[in-house]
Amino acid sequence: MPQFSYKARKRTGEVVQGVLDVADRPTAITQIQKMGLLPVEIEAPKGYAKTQKSGKKKWSFALVLPPALREHFTKQKKPKLQDLATFTQQLANLLQSGMPLTVALNSMTHLETKGISTEISRQLKQDVMEGRSLSDAMAKHPVIFTDMYINMVRAGEQSGALVEVLRRLSEHYSRFAEVQSKFVSALIYPAVVSFVGIGIIIFFMTYMLPKFKEIFTGLKIQLPFATRTLIAIGDLFMSPSFWILVGLVVSAIAVLFLRFKSSSAGRKLMDSWKLRLPVLGKVIRLNLFCQFSRTLATLLQNGVPVLTALKITEQVVPNEIIKEAIAQTREAVTDGKTIAQPMAKSKVFPQLMIDLIKIGEDTGDVPGALKNIAETYENELILALRVMTNLIEPVMIIIMAIGVGFLLFSILSAMFTITSSIGR
Repeated sequence: MPQFSYKARKRTGEVVQGVLDVADRPTAITQIQKMGLLPVEIEAPKGYAKTQKSGKKKWSFALVLPPALREHFTKQKKPKLQDLATFTQQLANLLQSGMPLTVALNSMTHLETKGISTEISRQLKQDVMEGRSLSDAMAKHPVIFTDMYINMVRAGEQSGALVEVLRRLSEHYSRFAEVQSKFVSALIYPAVVSFVGIGIIIFFMTYMLPKFKEIFTGLKIQLPFATRTLIAIGDLFMSPSFWILVGLVVSAIAVLFLRFKSSSAGRKLMDSWKLRLPVLGKVIRLNLFCQFSRTLATLLQNGVPVLTALKITEQVVPNEIIKEAIAQTREAVTDGKTIAQPMAKSKVFPQLMIDLIKIGEDTGDVPGALKNIAETYENELILALRVMTNLIEPVMIIIMAIGVGFLLFSILSAMFTITSSIGR
């Protein structure tokens, strides 16, 4: 019978090693868990892997599909933040109840989480039963589990506080999902107003205006300037060649824009513009600072080294200007400096954030300071979203009112002209 070498962790966090005479990895894991230990690493004897490769390959319908379709059907989709938070919370609850990791993952295969299929839990369970750590098993699904997620789980495994780390991860993603939801909710009303207004204008231009045009043309009178302008716009609107030209122009602009956006200089310039926008720019800045603070705080709080935490945060933040500032901060921290000093030098982060991080460094509680910063900017973000919504709503209503008002004025002025000409 093969001998499996293992490393496991006691409930107290102490690491123990040993050898088991068992038939396979799953049996080894079961034996280790029966001893009240948490498996960390299981090494199979030499030559064991070769004996497992025999047998027929399973047939799959995906194998007969063209490569493009096969990739479409098998490609993992990135889950929503709230779906990932729910998945993480469920796993934490199962482990908190005293279930071994493999049993908890097996239970997860019966708990359908929206956005994350049970097949992911099944693959995680299989990898763990084969001796891999949970973090290594999750690393095989980079679309589902980010570098931040994997590094925090790894830190939890090494410190023996996996349940606590999973709960913090769930809270982290729930917070971001909440902020994202508020941002989307703030844009719903303006979007509905725009959709209704554009729908009214399209209906009028394509259905009502041609009927009015027939009436006006039959009377053969001099129409007001506004009416003539509206009819000219309607003729242009109904012309196929006009829409072909519009399509070509829009396509050309889209191609140029995508090329510009895909270049490093283009992304940097666009992100710089976003930060300087009058009203929306403040919302974007607050969201980025909140994301930076919350992510870095969560990583540092769970034992991830500061350089690794800054590297992951740099990858998470979706703005080239902020990314560059974080990279410069990381390089300076490598040279032995504090975080606050190079952040201040970059002139990207607000003074309040720098001052609070400096206080956290002085008191030895940088994660706590970053968490306070994140909460502060989350509150400011909610207020900024409210202000933005209060500004957008009247602006959209005024624009729609001008468009619809112009249509009504053009028709009514023509009707008054016709009425007055008949009276004469």
